[in-house]
Amino acid sequence: MPALLLIAHGSRDPRHAATVAALVREVRAQRPGLEVATAYLDHCAPRIPQVAARLTDAVAVPLLLNRAFHAKHDIPAALRATGAALPVADVLGPSPLLLAALDRRLAEAGLDVRAAAVRSRTGVVLAAAGSSDPAADAATRAVAAEWRRSRGWAAVEVAYASAAGPRVPDALAALRAAGADRTAVAPYLLAPGLLPDRIAAAATGADLCADVLGAAPELAALLLERYDRARLTARALTALPALTA
Repeated sequence: MPALLLIAHGSRDPRHAATVAALVREVRAQRPGLEVATAYLDHCAPRIPQVAARLTDAVAVPLLLNRAFHAKHDIPAALRATGAALPVADVLGPSPLLLAALDRRLAEAGLDVRAAAVRSRTGVVLAAAGSSDPAADAATRAVAAEWRRSRGWAAVEVAYASAAGPRVPDALAALRAAGADRTAVAPYLLAPGLLPDRIAAAATGADLCADVLGAAPELAALLLERYDRARLTARALTALPALTA
């Protein structure tokens, strides 16, 4: 069985690496016996060349929500530089498991997400990092639309912690204008750090603010889902020459 090489962005904030380590523990708990290694693009050690060089059989799984610059360029380039021809799994979003993880964090923050009557009166801000890639921001807006449709929220507004607006206070104002009786902020971010702190500071006008996705069981299950799909695809592609010979 190939190893799972989890590739995270990295941060100077020590909470980031601690959260990634907790997520790796959850992945191992869900798939005992699977070798799981971690590498970082920046700021943290070990970096991709240090880890990829020692893995002879692995599937790289990006710990990224959207297919933006890191997924399209940075990770493939870093792997190519090592000479490692590893299959690379798709990014995490979109997925119903991410919506379930967002639900979990809102419930932990005190919102009764199981009650349809509560959801129908609650407006939620999906607070993402933001990207210079229009496709990535469009993907986040699609997640927000699906979350509203599937859960029956009063409204879901997207806000960004970086790049262009709207910001969290703008999104909260839009929710109230839409008639939401209660407001909540749900960070669409993977680990603590500067941007989640910025979102939390801007969410003081909301009734509650959830935590980042972190080491949610749903996130670990999604990483394994992406790993399995990439592993099976790579196996099928390897078998093609023999079938067509």
